[in-house]
This record gives sequence, C-alpha cells and structure tokens, in this order.
Amino acid sequence: MKNQLLAALSPEEYSRLAPYMEVVPLELKQDLYIRNQPIEYVYFLNYGVASMLTVMTDGSAIEVATVGNEGMVGLPILLGADRIPGECFIQVAGSGLRMTVDAFKTNVTTDSQLYNLLQRYTQALFNQIAQSAACNRLHSIEQRMCRWLLMTADRVETDSFSLTQEFLSTMLGVNRSSVSLTASILQRAGLIEYVRGQMTILDRPGLEDITCECYQVVRAEFNRLLNGK
Repeated sequence: MKNQLLAALSPEEYSRLAPYMEVVPLELKQDLYIRNQPIEYVYFLNYGVASMLTVMTDGSAIEVATVGNEGMVGLPILLGADRIPGECFIQVAGSGLRMTVDAFKTNVTTDSQLYNLLQRYTQALFNQIAQSAACNRLHSIEQRMCRWLLMTADRVETDSFSLTQEFLSTMLGVNRSSVSLTASILQRAGLIEYVRGQMTILDRPGLEDITCECYQVVRAEFNRLLNGK
C-alpha cells in the first residue's frame, strides 16, 4: 500500500524527494504532533489512520478529521505555521514516510509538483473538517458511527481493524455507554461484529444506507480534488 499523494507524483519528483524521507512504523496512540508544541516532522501515511483532535482546557476532546493513505499529517508547515492548538495521534497502527520540517520547507517549494498537490489536499481536508462540524451537530450517533467506520475502512483498505470503545467515544464526542449501545444496535442488525476491541464490517451497503450524507460528500470531494478537478 502506498500514500496516494506520493503515488501521484511524477517519477522524477518522487526520486528528488525520496532521499529526504524515512520509512517509519506508526504505533497505536503515537503522537504525531502535540498541542502548541513545535511540529518536527510531516508524515505521509502508507497504512493506518491518524486522528486530528480539538482539545479543550479540561482535557475533553473530539475528533475533527482523520488522515489515512490519501493524505499528509503536518499541513500547518505548508501554511507557514510551526504549531497548532490541537493534537494528532495514530488511532489505527500502520506505517508511513516522514520528512523533517526543514527538509520539507527546503524541497517542497511553491513551484514543486507536491506543493501544488498539497494545496488541493488542504482544501479537501478543510471540507472534511467543515462537514464533520455540521455532522456532529445535526446527525445521530448511529449515523455518525457508520460514517466513521466507513471512512476508517476506506483509509486502511480492509473491513477489519482494531478499535476500542474509548477511542470511539473520543472520536464521536460521546460517552462510552452511548458508544456501547450504538455498537450493539449495529451488531444485532448484522452490520458489524465487535469483539475484544476488533471491529469488522459485515455489511458495508447496510452501513451506507444508515449513514448520513456526510460520508459521500467528503469522499466525493477528496476524489475530485486529488484528481485535479
């Protein structure tokens, strides 16, 4: 599996950047950046899922976006910032390529192919964040859980992945009892199997029937923008 942004580069552009990239494992709960701390690396995920969180002063948090092999973690660097009042960590373990901030700034210049591609990716991510804000306010927990499961499966390209109720409650901004109840409803309907922290999607079309419009909107915008349209 390969990062889609890097896969879209010409062989010449990729060869130019490759010496500055390091293949790294991405462990469960690994921090990729910390709230208000200088960002040291940008990451191009090959496999796994990273979660971007907004964190309140009391420590409560909610997910605002996810990043998989379609994207990059570290967009504040592209936009001229060196830190952000949010957090990003690995929610589904995997692997990827990382580049130091200095190497990124030196090699990903405004006239580079990757810079232009990342501009479109940034817009797609902004769209995801805006849609998530609306979804969290307007749609049911059941719809939101289905959206989140479908988006995660898209990013890891498998229908089975590790997932705890603690993670899901943070991702959805609800308590664990609400997560447990909603997961039980979906499981009794034969849509998922959830055993010992392992989530398996059994009926993808069934989840797509239940989820809100947000899943298809975000998916369509990523496909459109990353294909240069």
